[in-house]
Amino acid sequence: MSTEALDPQGPKPRHWYEWERIVVYTFLILTSVYFLMPLYIVIITSFKDLDHIRDGNIFWPQFSYGEITTTDPAGNTVTAMAHWWSPWYRAMFEVCTGLECRGITPNFLNSVIITAWSVPISIAVALTTGYALSNWPFKFSEAFFTVLIVGSFIPFQVMLYPMVLLTKNMGIYSTLSCVVFVHTVFGLPILTLLFRNYFASLPVELFKAARVDGAGFWRILFQVFLPMAIPIMTVAVILQVTGIWNDFLFGVVFAGLPNYPMTVKLNNIFTSTFGIKEYNVEMAATMIAGSVPLLIYFLSGKYFIRGIAAGAVKG
Repeated sequence: MSTEALDPQGPKPRHWYEWERIVVYTFLILTSVYFLMPLYIVIITSFKDLDHIRDGNIFWPQFSYGEITTTDPAGNTVTAMAHWWSPWYRAMFEVCTGLECRGITPNFLNSVIITAWSVPISIAVALTTGYALSNWPFKFSEAFFTVLIVGSFIPFQVMLYPMVLLTKNMGIYSTLSCVVFVHTVFGLPILTLLFRNYFASLPVELFKAARVDGAGFWRILFQVFLPMAIPIMTVAVILQVTGIWNDFLFGVVFAGLPNYPMTVKLNNIFTSTFGIKEYNVEMAATMIAGSVPLLIYFLSGKYFIRGIAAGAVKG
């Protein structure tokens, strides 16, 4: 037993200037600056006018604004007074892709609709399936679980053509419902794996006690397991919202032109802009597109870590 442990006054306090602590905090600060610098550049560029952007000082913000000159789809030059919020307004309501100049607002709403439907449906189905696999084993349940695990590692690109044929035969291809259906299907394997492993880590005595009291399948799920599944549900929500909102592949393949989500519109802004290249508007559109995942992480990041530690990766 160490002398420090026998000291009735407890261990001596550590000073902030100890070299181990200085090394750790220096590394953390440098790492944070390294990863936050691109975000900082995107934000300040979105508030600059084009003249200040052309000056070449990407790290220095500017607070003076003048006139902006843009080109409409007809090729006419349009001049207007710029404000600090002008790039963001143009990104939301005026930026053009092809002959359409409605900004990214319609596509933002498409992404909201797709996410709002896909997340709860996929989580509800995966939660019920994971609960059944962990506590209500049936014939070939282990084989079914193995298929789910294998399915979570199959690249999405392999299944694109079969899914196109399936959704076309269902009559939902090139609709928002099609994108919701595809996201739900492809999200089930990994979510079911998370919920199954989480429920398997809970004490089996809880399930047996509920069965002794006469509770059935749904009552045990809603009254016993669901209240304890909040941490893993938080993990599932963060994974699904981030994956669905940031998805480009399924949106461009299954949505159809009127239903393109935010990511497809953002790609079109960068690749199909004509006339003057408006870097500030492009950076503003990028920040708007990334605002939802950033907000999710800022609000629930600690719950994500808590959910992982509570058994999300336990077997």
